Formats: sequence, C-alpha cells, structure tokens
Amino acid sequence: MDALPSFDLVRPRTLAELIEARAAFPDGRVLGGGTDLMVNIRRGIVAPPVLIDINGVRELRDIKADVRGLEIGTAATLAALAAHAGVARHYPVVAQAAGHIAGPTQRNMGTVGGNLALDTRCIFYNQSEWWREANHHCLKTTGEICHVAPKSRGVCFATFSGDLAPALLTLDAEIDVAGPAGRRTMPLADLYIGYARQDEPVTETRGDGKFFLSLRHGEVIVAVKAHNTPGLRSAYDKIRIRKSIEYPVTGVAVALRRDGDTLADLRVAFTGTNPRPVRLSGTDKLCGGPLDARVFAGLDALVRDQIMAMKTTFTPGHYRRRVAGVLARRLAQKLFVL
Repeated sequence: MDALPSFDLVRPRTLAELIEARAAFPDGRVLGGGTDLMVNIRRGIVAPPVLIDINGVRELRDIKADVRGLEIGTAATLAALAAHAGVARHYPVVAQAAGHIAGPTQRNMGTVGGNLALDTRCIFYNQSEWWREANHHCLKTTGEICHVAPKSRGVCFATFSGDLAPALLTLDAEIDVAGPAGRRTMPLADLYIGYARQDEPVTETRGDGKFFLSLRHGEVIVAVKAHNTPGLRSAYDKIRIRKSIEYPVTGVAVALRRDGDTLADLRVAFTGTNPRPVRLSGTDKLCGGPLDARVFAGLDALVRDQIMAMKTTFTPGHYRRRVAGVLARRLAQKLFVL
C-alpha cells in the first residue's frame, strides 16, 4: 500500500453539524471506523479531499432492541451490535451477521453504516494502484471495460459484500436518511439499486456495481429500524476462504415462521453474489406445507434464477451460487426444527 494522500478532517458533534459538513464538502467522504475506506485510500482507489468523522455524533451510536422493535444508530460499532443482549435475543440474525464480519479488530472499529454502505468490489477493482496499472483499469475506476464481464456494454459487475444488509432485509428493515432536504424514511431494500443488467441502461433507480446506492446528494444514513415479527426464527451464516479478515464467497440470512408442521413464512437473503444484497422473491409460494423436498427444490430454482454466477472473487461464480443454495437449505432446515 502507498502512503496516505493529504486530506482535511472535519469532526461534527451533532447531526445538524454533520449535514452541514456534507453540504459544505460535497466531495468529502463519511468516516466511521474506516476499516474499508482507509484501505481504499491507501490503494489509490479513492482520494477524498475531506473526511467527515461521525464518531463524535453521540445520537448515532445508540442501539435499542426489545420485543417490540430494533433501532440501530449508523455509528454503532459492529462489536457492540454483536454483543448486544437484546439484539441477540430478539433479532439473532442481526447479531450473528455482525459477529461474522472480518475479525475482532475490524468489528471493534467498523460501524453499522459503513457495512450497510460498503463499497462493491471484485478481483479487478479491489487491488493496489500498481496492480491495476499493470492489468489495465476497470470500469469502476478510470477504465472503460468491466473485466468481470468484458461484453457488458459499460455495466459494472462488482459485488456487494456487506453482512448486515441481508440479515436486516429478512426483517423488512427501514432506514432513516438525513440530508440538506431534511430527514426521510425508506425501506432498506430501496437503498440498493445495483441490478447490473446488460440489457438495461444504468439509471438513478437501476444501477450497477459502480452506482449501487440510491442516496441523494449530501445524504447520510442515520439509523436502521425493524419491527419484531412474533414467531419469526432467524439465523445467518457465510462461507469465506479464510475464517476472518475475508469477504464472503457468499453470506446467507434466513428467517422463517412455523405453524405446527407447516412452513408459514420464509425469507432468504444473500450477500457477496450480486451488485446488491438480494432478498429472494417468490419464497412465499414455497410456504403453506411442510419443509420438504418440494421446498428445497423450489429454493434451489429461485437461487439459480436470481443469484449471479459472475467471477468476481478468486472462486468460480458457479461454485459461489451453489454454495449459496446449500447454505440457505441448511439454515432453513436448522431453524424449522428448533
């Protein structure tokens, strides 16, 4: 890694000061734990002139979790989230996802907001400057071609790898967003627009691996919220090449509800496979009966249809998609018999 370039550091103490800083420095970047951003700066991927440190905004660090609902501030650390008794008891999928992220050092520094807005990456993008120079720049940096899919017609296929998003998607989570135009609430699913389709142009609502978030200019995620669903069982697991400090080959969150011997509700979401976290559509059609071979076959079909098999990591894309299906089946079976 190269030495850090020069930059200014702004430290707001209130949410109002944070919004003012975002407006005053449009090219600045929000800094929480910096576990991803500082690495990208050292690698020459980004060079923001200003970093806006949000750790001094106390209201962004709160975590509230009980039988009624969940609310997490964007500056709360991943370690605090994983260790929170209320989260572990009522929303285990979230605590498990937080505990699976990188290693203890990264979890002590990394923040919820940083993981939700984690930069997409692939084996051609997430490299040092000299590596990219030697292999030609990709579409996500200063190049004109996506090396993952050279015939993609200008569409970037870098993948999203954050662990918290799929866990929260199974809970129908919402986020509070604040910016110069005020504060608004929207479904967490609407934050992610990285569809990366070769037959569609990149727009403000249908992006790719380069344009994967729907945040408006100057906006920042303030908090993420979810209501409790009685009887919902949930869990998270992932496969990675190394046990820690490694992005997932795939990560899977499953939440289900059982009514006697009947599967009453099934929610499955993935990370590390597409330019956005994917909550499978169509799982409702698998409910209404026992958790049997029909459900597993249907789940496999949904995974094949909605999970990409692009080679964005050092593992084959088809292997990653197969692992995604296997993990989903295992978690569903485990939760059903609890």
